[in-house]
Amino acid sequence: MTTCASFLRRRGGRRVTNGEAPDDWRPFPEVGQGVNEIRIDSPDGWFRVMYVAKFEEAIYVLHSFQKSTRKTARNDVEIAKTRYRAVVAERKTSK
Repeated sequence: MTTCASFLRRRGGRRVTNGEAPDDWRPFPEVGQGVNEIRIDSPDGWFRVMYVAKFEEAIYVLHSFQKSTRKTARNDVEIAKTRYRAVVAERKTSK
């Protein structure tokens, strides 16, 4: 994941923290409202980062992973869904 992390820091993540859209992304509503996926294609493989940036206090990275096929694995989607629900629940209890 080093390639993904360094790329994200250099390009994708900086744009998101500045309120802009990354270069290559798509909405991922199957995980939750406001969830997006950054797509990173590098010589080392396909990497994905699922995040939600709709909350005022933070950008939450829900899951990052390397893909081996064109379709996102159900397990990766489920991990992101579980973490999204945890973020929403935590925000409700901390208010």
